[in-house]
Amino acid sequence: MGAFNLGDALFQLFGLGFLVLFVLFVAFVFRSIKQRTIQLNRLEEKVEKLSSEGERGK
Repeated sequence: MGAFNLGDALFQLFGLGFLVLFVLFVAFVFRSIKQRTIQLNRLEEKVEKLSSEGERGK
């Protein structure tokens, strides 16, 4: 009962590694969604600015 089993240790490490990779993947997805939203907001502001400048020029 007190013997060290390498297979059990590797299985535990694999399970822990999978859990860490899953958390990192979820964090990456949320971060990329946030960055995309920020970029789209900047683009929308630029389009609105150009649109208002174009209307003033007429």
